[in-house]
Amino acid sequence: MSNKFLFIAFLFVVKNSVAQELDGKVNWLTFEEAQKKNKETQKPFLIDIYTDWCGWCKHMMKTTYSNEGLAGYINTNFYPIKFNAETKDTIEYNGTIYKPFSPEPKTPHELAVKFLGTSLSYPSTMFITNNFEFNLLSQGYLEDKKLEPLLIFMVENAWRSSVYDEFGKHFNNTFYDTAFPKAPVKFYSLSEVEILQKKKPKKVLVNISAEFCNTCKVQDKTTYLDTSIANYINKNFYLVNLKATDDTIVFKNEKYSRVLANNFPVNMLALKFTANRFSFPALCLLDEQFNAIDVLNFYQSPERLKPILTFIASNKYKTQKFDEFMQEYLKTKTTSASSPKKK
Repeated sequence: MSNKFLFIAFLFVVKNSVAQELDGKVNWLTFEEAQKKNKETQKPFLIDIYTDWCGWCKHMMKTTYSNEGLAGYINTNFYPIKFNAETKDTIEYNGTIYKPFSPEPKTPHELAVKFLGTSLSYPSTMFITNNFEFNLLSQGYLEDKKLEPLLIFMVENAWRSSVYDEFGKHFNNTFYDTAFPKAPVKFYSLSEVEILQKKKPKKVLVNISAEFCNTCKVQDKTTYLDTSIANYINKNFYLVNLKATDDTIVFKNEKYSRVLANNFPVNMLALKFTANRFSFPALCLLDEQFNAIDVLNFYQSPERLKPILTFIASNKYKTQKFDEFMQEYLKTKTTSASSPKKK
C-alpha cells in the first residue's frame, strides 16, 4: 500500500475517533429533524444540552453515550437531539421561534433558558414526551446507571403514574442496591383463588406483566415487597400474577387464548380484566365475585399504591370519591406523625 493510501486510511481512523468523542454512538438529530420524524412516528425526545467549553459534556459523550447498549436503546426509543446552549442559530420548537440573546460568545440561547431557567448548568438532559405534555430535567453528568432509570421512566410511561424520585429509588433497589427492607407477599394462581373465594372471600389484585417490561420488574421487586404493602395485601387481598403473553389461561372453566392487539400478542383474559384499558404493567382491582372495581395503568410505587389499596379494602370506594378519601387519609397520616409517642 502506498504512503498516500496509508495517510488517507489514517485520516479516516482519526476522523471516526473524533466523531465518536464528539457524538458517542447516539444518532443525534437537529430539532427540525426530530420534530419532523415525530409527526410520522411518535417517540419521546431526549435533548443533550451542552456547550463547546464544557468538559463534563465531552466526557459524557466519550463514556455514557458511547455505551453501545444505552446508545442502541436511545436510538430505538427516542428522538435524540444534541443542543448547543450557546448556538447562534434560530430554532423552532413546538411551534415557537427561539433566537440567541446576543451575538457575543458564551451567551445562552433563548431555548436554553426556556429549558434550564436560571440554572444554566451543563451538561443537562431534558426528556420530553412526544406530545410535549410532560418534561423531565436532569442536570449534571449522568453515568450509565443514572441514565438507565430516566430512559425507562419515559419510555414505559411511568411518568404518568409516579414521580421520578420515587421511581429512581425503587429502580435502583430492583437492579443494584437490592438489600432494602422487604417482606414476603403471597402470589396465587387464578385457579387457587377461585377455590379460596368459596371459603374465605377477599378482593383480588391481578398484576398483569411481561418479561420484557422493566417497570413490571420494579413493581414486582419493590412495590409488592414493601413491608407495609406486602403485609396489607396478604391480609386483605388475593394477589394473582398474570403473564399477558401466556398462550392459554383457564378461568371459570373458560379458556382464554392469545390474540394480536395493536400487533402485540396478548392473552384475551388480560384484555377482559382491563376492559381493554391495557398497559404494562396493569393492576386490576376486583371484588370478591371477580367484578372489576378499577384498573391501575402503568407503574405503581408503594407510596402511591398504599392509599389506593386502603380505599378499596375498606369499601370506601362504594360511598366516597377517591379525592375525598385522600384528604382524610393524608390528614390522618399527618395527625399520626405529629402526635407525641407514649413512653
